[in-house]
Amino acid sequence: MRKTLFTLLMMSTFGASAAYEQAHDPHVVGGIPSITCQTEIVEPPVPPGEIHNPNGYYDSAIGKSGPELKAALNAIISTGITQLPYSSSSFDVWDALDITDEDPNNSSNVILMYTGRSQEKGQKSGQGSLGQDNWNREHTYPKSNGGFNDKRAAAYTDIHHLRPTDESVNGARGNLEFDEGGTELTEAPGNRRDGDSFEPRDEVKGDVARMMFYMATRYEGKDNSDASNPDLELVSSVTDNGTALGNVCILLEWNKLDGVDDFEFERNTKIQNIQGNRNPFVDNPHWADSIFAKDCVQ
Repeated sequence: MRKTLFTLLMMSTFGASAAYEQAHDPHVVGGIPSITCQTEIVEPPVPPGEIHNPNGYYDSAIGKSGPELKAALNAIISTGITQLPYSSSSFDVWDALDITDEDPNNSSNVILMYTGRSQEKGQKSGQGSLGQDNWNREHTYPKSNGGFNDKRAAAYTDIHHLRPTDESVNGARGNLEFDEGGTELTEAPGNRRDGDSFEPRDEVKGDVARMMFYMATRYEGKDNSDASNPDLELVSSVTDNGTALGNVCILLEWNKLDGVDDFEFERNTKIQNIQGNRNPFVDNPHWADSIFAKDCVQ
């Protein structure tokens, strides 16, 4: 595999005016305040039958499948975590998203997940001048559904599932679970919603699925350091699920239909540098079937 050396520069620059450009790539890469670090990135996709195991990160999971694989991955990705404050005068979730979701074609901007719009980093909720077109922090696994509404909870500030989104589009999604169908959003074509579910645009369907696989693997209700200690599961229904989330059957399809691209792959490594853990399903998407296919009961 071709390898490139990638340098993360931690910096925080907030501009004043909005930049409304349609990005060529619907995803992102970025930099960090006051630190320079280097990491080796293997470009996706991982060839069929191979395991991406950077620096032996997944050694204890190799050769396992099903519940045994899930338990091994949980132990790996729950270790060595640096939990960020949600909002702070020091480095926080806002600063992290400026890095993880930076527009690769414009370092002053981030890409908004559901619209694909490239927007200036400073045009965010509470700081920008665009009203409901400012960007905010979407909990892709809804915090109200998952039962981790406490900002002290690791799930609340976990940047693996936090993404920049247009305020009004985030509001339209609300806490709906994921499925196909519904009416297309005028402001964000390609995204649809109905009374009980939300369907993201094709370019990020796989990203959404892999974030949900991560959350259901990372949070198993046994992390004593987590203020709300959620146990997150994926199910095939989108209603009356408690802290579980659906539709796992559709998420498994999206994982195959929208493969890992450069942005998502590099975002994973940047998150590891900031938060200390990786999303195993970005590195090895085929693990999703091994763990979650049993939950697709129709």
